[in-house]
Amino acid sequence: MADALSTVTTTPSAITGRRMAWLPYVAPFLVFALFTYGGSAQPAAAHTWYVAKTVAVGTLLFLFARRLPELDWCAPAADWWIAAVAGVVVLGVWVAPEQLLAPLKIGAATGFDPYRFGLSPAATWAVIAVRIAGAALVVPVMEELFWRAFLMRYMVRADFLALPLGFYHPFAFFAVAVAFGFEHDRWLVGIVAGLVYGGLLVWRRRLLPCIVAHAVTNLGLGIYVVATRNWTFW
Repeated sequence: MADALSTVTTTPSAITGRRMAWLPYVAPFLVFALFTYGGSAQPAAAHTWYVAKTVAVGTLLFLFARRLPELDWCAPAADWWIAAVAGVVVLGVWVAPEQLLAPLKIGAATGFDPYRFGLSPAATWAVIAVRIAGAALVVPVMEELFWRAFLMRYMVRADFLALPLGFYHPFAFFAVAVAFGFEHDRWLVGIVAGLVYGGLLVWRRRLLPCIVAHAVTNLGLGIYVVATRNWTFW
């Protein structure tokens, strides 16, 4: 590990130029967290907060896209297939052991029920559509940029861009997976998901498989939630 790190050199001027390099990776995550807190503090308006959160974070990602070289959508077909399979596996792990692991959940079990806000049927389905789109299109990009592209490297070196994407450091790898797990109320399966997504990054050396796998998991979970009306998964 020491030899691998010693091969990466960065001049002082390069470090100075990268002083704010963390911003595109961290800002969308912080905005997401703030809006999530707002929604939890005002549960009667949680749907409004979620729509605003999705728009705000999506806009930030769009504005920062040119500063995020990890957002490269050109990848071998194998990456897409591997990511899709990984996403389905994580979905199964997330849903299947629910009865067994339910006592380990953090927080209330009410979840996000779009029917509780007293909206018209059309408005309710609009909220559901935004919820699924946000979870499948915005959240995977935002979270993978923060957890895997930024934090896994930043925990090893402050000048994180000096390290190649997918650089493996045991402590950073497992610490990020654990932190990612505890970001979710189902923390145990969240840790498993973090290990799978992190493993994809180390294996494929691209962020795309992590984003696609995460998107497949979230899209599948959204479809499952709407089909079963088991809103606790939201």
